[in-house]
Amino acid sequence: MMKARTRGLLLLGHTLNEFRGPLREQLERGIHALRLELPAGATVRLLVYLDLLVRWNRTYNLTAVRDPAQMVTRHLLDSLAVLPHVRGESVADLGSGAGLPGIPLAIARPGLKVTLVDSNGKKARFLREAARALPLENATVQQLRVEALQGTFDCITARAFASLGDMLAWGGHALAPAGAWLAMKGQIEAGELAQVPAGFKVEAVHALGVPGLDAQRHLVEIRRA
Repeated sequence: MMKARTRGLLLLGHTLNEFRGPLREQLERGIHALRLELPAGATVRLLVYLDLLVRWNRTYNLTAVRDPAQMVTRHLLDSLAVLPHVRGESVADLGSGAGLPGIPLAIARPGLKVTLVDSNGKKARFLREAARALPLENATVQQLRVEALQGTFDCITARAFASLGDMLAWGGHALAPAGAWLAMKGQIEAGELAQVPAGFKVEAVHALGVPGLDAQRHLVEIRRA
C-alpha cells in the first residue's frame, strides 16, 4: 500500500508541474455549477486521472473523445453529475471502460467502496493502473463479464453500455434488495423504459445538467419492484 501511495504522489507532483490552467479552471467551474463539495485534493486527482486517460488513450483507444477539454465535460463532469443520486456504501460500475463514472465517483467520495467491472483486458489494465497511481484505496477492479459478478451492491452505475433490459438481465442479480440502479443515458425512449424486466421498476428519470454539454443527459433510477 505504501508503494502505491508513493507512486501516486510522484505522479501527482509530475502532473502538477504540467497543469494547463484552462483545464483546471474548466473543471472547477463545472464542479461549482453542479453545486458539489468535493474533498480536499479531489480536483487535482481528477486532473491526474485525466492525464492518465489522455496518455493511455493514444495506445489503448479507451475513448473516442481525444480533446482533453472535451474529456473534462463529457467524462469528468458527466460522471460527477451522478454523485447526488448515489446512495449507500458500495457501488459496482458495470462496463466501466475507462473508469466512467466509477473513478470520478471514487475520487469524489473516498468513503465509497467502488468496484470497477469490465471484461476487456486492455481496459481492465488501465483501471488497475489508475487505481494504483492515483491511488484509490476505495476502488477495486474485476475483470469479468457482468453476468459473473458476485455479491450485491447498494448502488449500480452503468453508462449506456447496453439497453435497460439487457443491463438488468445481465447484472440485476448484483443489486441489493434496497439498492438503486443508476443508468446513464442520453435521450430517453419510452419503449426502452417499457423493457425493464419483471422484478424491477423505474423509480425516476432525472434530467442531468452537465456544464458545457449541449446534449440531453438523463439518469434512469431503477429499484426492485
